[in-house]
Amino acid sequence: MLGIVLAGGEGKRLYPLTMDRAKPAVPFGGAYRLIDFVLSNLVNAGYERICVLTQYKSHSLDRHISQTWWSSGFHGEYITPVPAQQRLGPRWYTGSADAIFQSMNLITDEKPEYIVVFGADHVYRMDPAQMVQAHIRSGADVTVAGIRVPRSEAFAFGCIDADASGKITRFLEKPKDPPGTPDDPDVTFASMGNYVFTTEALVSALRADAADSDSDHDMGGDIIPAFVAKDAAYVYDFKDNEVPGATERDKGYWRDVGTLDAFYDAHMDLVSVHPVFNLYNRRWPIRGESLNLPPAKFVQGGHAENSVVGAGCIISGATVTRSVLSSDVVVEAGAVVEDSVLMPGVRVGKGAVVRRAILDKNVVIADGQEIGVDLDADRAQYSVSSGGVVAVGKGITVGGTDG
Repeated sequence: MLGIVLAGGEGKRLYPLTMDRAKPAVPFGGAYRLIDFVLSNLVNAGYERICVLTQYKSHSLDRHISQTWWSSGFHGEYITPVPAQQRLGPRWYTGSADAIFQSMNLITDEKPEYIVVFGADHVYRMDPAQMVQAHIRSGADVTVAGIRVPRSEAFAFGCIDADASGKITRFLEKPKDPPGTPDDPDVTFASMGNYVFTTEALVSALRADAADSDSDHDMGGDIIPAFVAKDAAYVYDFKDNEVPGATERDKGYWRDVGTLDAFYDAHMDLVSVHPVFNLYNRRWPIRGESLNLPPAKFVQGGHAENSVVGAGCIISGATVTRSVLSSDVVVEAGAVVEDSVLMPGVRVGKGAVVRRAILDKNVVIADGQEIGVDLDADRAQYSVSSGGVVAVGKGITVGGTDG
């Protein structure tokens, strides 16, 4: 088994969080980066030969993988970033399928029987081994993971039309009239961007796609439809996936965090007493960066309620509610932080107010400044999502000379 993780996404809709990093490297959940979820799923399933294909502003992603996901290699295991290398000429990847085609040496060197190709920027738990077993049983060339979404919302996804046996009859990209599932006309299988291939079939399809000048060389847009046309593609129903330690509340959780609002909402899923997504499942852990920092500290009456607070944080005489604070965040006396996401190294000054905001790494909110209170004023300087979430880019000082 070889794992290939597609991590070259530019993530324009997450700007300014992707201004200085690839989307899979964006910090998430107080202690992780987005790529940690797919890598945790693969490793927990026992798949430890994983190539992460990178391209866009990949330095922080490469460093994170090298520092957090290193292995001894004693049994031949490895998790390694693979940058675009122009192996087939002076050009970068032109699509997700081209990324794999240009990295064909990874397949020929490893000689796997099956290949799992997963995306790098979704928040979820899944046991890929169960999907692989379903693929082997079906005899398909490719198996596509599908999650059930309300049919009224499915137009935003790549949609799967399948018969009762699970064979995919149509693969539709953001259709106006999404198809129902065989057993429920009110829901649609949306593609999760996770695939299992029989190696020989994938290699053949990639070579044919590379020779097609009219192709966009995209896995979902070109490769999967080619298999569907040959009656060789099956859907794997995500609801059938049983993850050890999952609760009824978070079973089947999957979020595409491709926009600021989706990214923000996924964080708010973490902070309730009984969270929609439970980070504390020790039977299927999400592994993240381990920092040499002291525990969080609350002094001078400072407190946090319904919040996630990372290592090294100091909340001094301040109030934090319904928020996610990453490591090494300081909130000073009289400050109020509500319904917000604060990434590593953020400083919130005395008497400052932060509401419904995402503050990227090392942002400084100067004493007495406000973010998320007057959205019209915020729009003049910062990004404000359609849902009214203010995003302040990496390293900016609000109330200083650059903010």
